[in-house]
Amino acid sequence: MEFKSLKNIESSFKQLRLFSIIFLCLCATMMGYSVWKAYNFAEAQRQKIYILDEGKSLMLALSQDLSQNRPVEAKEHIKRFHELFYTLSPDKSAIEGNIKRALFLSDRTAFNHYRDLSEKGYYNRIISGNINQRIEIDSVTCNFDVYPYDVMTYGRQYIIREKNITERSLITVSKLQNSVRSDNNPHGFILEGFTVLENRDIRVLDR
Repeated sequence: MEFKSLKNIESSFKQLRLFSIIFLCLCATMMGYSVWKAYNFAEAQRQKIYILDEGKSLMLALSQDLSQNRPVEAKEHIKRFHELFYTLSPDKSAIEGNIKRALFLSDRTAFNHYRDLSEKGYYNRIISGNINQRIEIDSVTCNFDVYPYDVMTYGRQYIIREKNITERSLITVSKLQNSVRSDNNPHGFILEGFTVLENRDIRVLDR
């Protein structure tokens, strides 16, 4: 009888130990699940931006991963540089203002190209001839598999004179390097190794 009682005590102890282990496992599982849900909730909240409109209405905007927008920003950076660098009017201060803003987006190679054109009297001829110049970007190709990113830009220049319009083909190559964002460089890129591969007349149209 005493042996049977000891056997029952041992069996009860094993059952108690099993229940304790199961209970601890359930507690650990619940704690892990709670931590995981809390982390996901915190991540979701970090992806939200709350904007006050003049202190009255509250709008919710979802921020996107910056890496998803980098290809778009890169092409926009290239287009902006070319528009500033090649959009010219017969006004010295306007030319210098556009070039200055373009140079914030590039390294010294763009300044060297500007200096070469200036020394050849290119900008003086624009001013004296009352010439307007604008550019249209046809396409921008960027290779994001290598860094700095290789870029090739295809565009058309239009040199507008009093009696005619000269259309020119423009092809440039450069590289893009990540940089700090600022008011002067909102996309956070620096254009390097700017080189003009082609800049030739296509046709002349009478006005």
